[in-house]
Amino acid sequence: MTREVLDGRSSDPVAMGWMQGSPPPPDRRILPARADHMRFPMIRWSYSNMRQFLPTVRIAASGEGRPLPRRPLPDLADVRFVPTDHQEAIRFEDSLVEGFTDGIMVVHRGEVVFERWFGVTGPETRHIAFSVTKSFVGTITRLLIREGRLDPAAPVSSILPELGSSGYADATVAHVLDMTTALDFSEDYGDPSSGIGAYSAALGLTPRPEGYAGPRDLCSFLATVQRDGSAHGERFTYRTINTEVLAWMIARIEDKPFAQVLEERIWRPCGMLGDADLIVDEIGMPFAGGGLNLRLEDLAKFGEAIRTGVLPAGAIDAIRQGGDPARFDPVRYPQLGGWSYGSQWWHSHDENGAFSARGIHGQTLWIDPAAQMVVARFASHPTAANGANDPWSLPAWAALAHALKV
Repeated sequence: MTREVLDGRSSDPVAMGWMQGSPPPPDRRILPARADHMRFPMIRWSYSNMRQFLPTVRIAASGEGRPLPRRPLPDLADVRFVPTDHQEAIRFEDSLVEGFTDGIMVVHRGEVVFERWFGVTGPETRHIAFSVTKSFVGTITRLLIREGRLDPAAPVSSILPELGSSGYADATVAHVLDMTTALDFSEDYGDPSSGIGAYSAALGLTPRPEGYAGPRDLCSFLATVQRDGSAHGERFTYRTINTEVLAWMIARIEDKPFAQVLEERIWRPCGMLGDADLIVDEIGMPFAGGGLNLRLEDLAKFGEAIRTGVLPAGAIDAIRQGGDPARFDPVRYPQLGGWSYGSQWWHSHDENGAFSARGIHGQTLWIDPAAQMVVARFASHPTAANGANDPWSLPAWAALAHALKV
């Protein structure tokens, strides 16, 4: 018997009936004990409801934030582009379902010109942002560097002596910030035996294997990571654990929990509309590499704050510079030719100077300074790596920018 392959339409969580009913029927339940919340197609429901599966801490809004003004441009739905893995052009509106989009918002010159919602995701939903979270961490790091409170040349061990025997001992803050650390850690989402699997077990993102005897919190796990034999600073290698180290350093310098720093440094200055939730491990340390759950409009407001300079200019200027394209990995990221990674942001170095925050399964914050455009997207694509949706997404953002600049 041939098993049905679910697409963006047939996997709609409302149509599939996940977690509906009082109680939901047994075959429609999403249970954390089975790691259902991290398996497709259940993720189409769970990514909009992660507080139900994992512990979180609250990031409070001030209550004084204002919604972005609306100026709908219906013609944007009909913008056409050719995906890099297709021969024919498609409509932007049609591409959203194809890309397993949960919610999308396009902002132009500070006004929302296009927004769509799918499945169980709506304006008040706190959807997991995954690695988009990293760019919040990188931005706070840049704020501390600008203030002279964090030296990019300082060894990590001078701030976190707990990592003095790890591979981070002689890495600098700059190496961690730009992910040019030389560590024995593989981030292969398809291989549960890789470093990312051990990291996830320490975090408790999914149930630990029977008989598990490894670290049970992120700090303990980070102390076990060793060098890979190469030198720090030679090349960019994407490793989520670097962001966990940054957040730990931020908390140590500020002498307060990272979630409180995020609230004070980003949430309130940017005028976020709603509270957010940050996943934590069993001792309360944040999943800073990917655990932020927030409203889509607040993600768009963060992008606007970066684009327009709401946050201090020196920090934003450093972010916009990007990293060194010569250190980028063109083999692992063949669709990102000429890109770089710096300050926990991805930089296209295209003619518009676009840069972005990216998270697995399609989470995106795209900032195009020349087009005065910000795109915020939540998704639940069945494939974790962004290479699965980049053939659609990157041409779409370019087409939208062109349409808005005309």
